This record gives sequence, C-alpha cells and structure tokens, in this order.
Amino acid sequence: MVIVFLLLGLLGIIFLLVGGDLLVKSSVSLAAKLNVSPFLIGITVVSFGTSAPELLVSLNAAFQGSTGIAIGNVIGSNIANIALVLGLTIIIRPVKIESNRYLYPWLIMLVSSIMFFVFSLDGEINVIDGLFFISGLLLFISLSIRYRHSNIKEEEINDVLNTKLIPLYFTLGAAGLYFGSEFLVGSSVAIAKYFGISEFVIGITIVALGTSLPELVTSLIAILKGQSSISIGNLIGSNIFNVFAVLGITSLVKPIGGPTNLLTIDLPIMIGVTILLGFFLFLSRKLRRIEGVLLLSIYIIYLLFSVS
Repeated sequence: MVIVFLLLGLLGIIFLLVGGDLLVKSSVSLAAKLNVSPFLIGITVVSFGTSAPELLVSLNAAFQGSTGIAIGNVIGSNIANIALVLGLTIIIRPVKIESNRYLYPWLIMLVSSIMFFVFSLDGEINVIDGLFFISGLLLFISLSIRYRHSNIKEEEINDVLNTKLIPLYFTLGAAGLYFGSEFLVGSSVAIAKYFGISEFVIGITIVALGTSLPELVTSLIAILKGQSSISIGNLIGSNIFNVFAVLGITSLVKPIGGPTNLLTIDLPIMIGVTILLGFFLFLSRKLRRIEGVLLLSIYIIYLLFSVS
C-alpha cells in the first residue's frame, strides 16, 4: 500500500513539473511579447508560475483539513528556494549581481517573512491576516510594474512560443498543476498517517521539495543561459508569492495553523536565510560557490533536524 502511495506521489510531482514548465513557458512568452524586462519577468510572471504548485497544494490541503501541510509547504518551499535552489545554482555557476536591482524585492520578501511570523503568534493565520497578505501582494505587483525596464530584446529569452500556442500551454499547465497537487497531497497525507509522522514534517520536506522543483529547474536553466536576473528574480518573487498569495488565499478558504515549533525553529530559519541572502546580495558583487556551499549546508542541516 505504501508503494502505491509513493507512486501516486511521484506521479503528482511529475504532473507538477510538466504543468509548471508549460505554465512558465506560456507566461514568459506572453511577457516577452509585451516587451518587459527579464527581471520583471523573473519576479512576477516566472515566480508566480513556478509557485502555482505551492498554491494548489496548500489549497487542496486546506480543503482536506490538512492545514499542517498547507503552512509547512510554504515554509519548507521558501527555505528550499534560498538554501537549496539558490545554493545549488551558484555552486554550478557563480553569479555576478547588480545589488541595487534586488533591494526593493528583497525588502518586500523580508517584510513578508516577518508578517508571517507576527501573524502566527496567535496560533493561526486567519481571514484578516489573509487580507493583509493579499494587500501586500497587490503592493508588490504595483511596485514591480513601476520599476519595470522596457529595453528587453526578444532574443534574451529563448523558446518564445507562437502567440496562438500560449493559451493552450497555459491551460495544459494549469491542468497538470491541479492534478499533480491532488496526487501529491493525497499520497503525502496517507504516508504521514501510515508511519505516524506529523503532516507538518511531511509538508516541510516531501511536499516542499516536490513543489520547489519548478523553481530549481527554472533557475538552473536560466543561470546556464546567462539570465541571472530571471533566476534570482524567480526565487525572490516566488518566496513573496508563497507568503502573500499562497497563505493569503488559503487562509481566506480556511484558517491555517501549525505546530508550536513553527515560531521557535522553522520561521526563524526562514527569516534567517532571507537575511543571509541580503548580506550576500548587498555586500558582494558576486554570488560565489562558497556562498552556495554555505546555503546548501544550512538546508541539509535543517532537513536532517526536521525529520529527526
């Protein structure tokens, strides 16, 4: 029976990956045709596309009453995006950065993480908190549009789809994300119950890793093609979207809460890696392999501690 659930979970991850890829391709192609900058594409269209699995997984978890997975998924994904995805990315290829470009999105990412911590002090994220998160998302989008750069060259983005294919890819991507989230959440809950593991631990490990794969693949491809602004922008924007949109929308459906160690361990680590990323971005002109090794080491230690 466990093998069946594992296979269903694997099928769910595959659906999420394929669906996320199709959704990102259609979104990036649309943005390219609208002639906006790679950085704007990274922190909005690409990040929102790759964060769609987190949104669908958390919504499905909330509908099924598994709020531990919903909140653990966001925390685990945000930590994984910085410590795992960015760590692996810059180990493979160090990145030269323009620190002033990342100031306002990094600040919003930090503020969103602190808001998450403050709103969790009473034990749950409720409807009022969700409305504040949604307001933060709207502010983030408006600032991103305000700071856009319209000097993009179309050849900077590869594999731009034909205009007629964009709606088809978007629809197929959304369908893949939906069914993938169904399989992944269902199998994760079943495995957690079978082994007596808490849903929160499953959420911050298996589900978070599975839903962070689109960010990992997208960032690696972008960095290998020399699109560092898309890569880093994708990760920062994804973390912002996870808090403001995923938690915001999910809490409007059903109040969500987590275990007591949320405030003492997991959220402080999420805020800590966010601050650490800020040091790397603003005190150096290059993200080097040593920073990547440090970030990856933090993630491995966190993962081992979470499942122990």
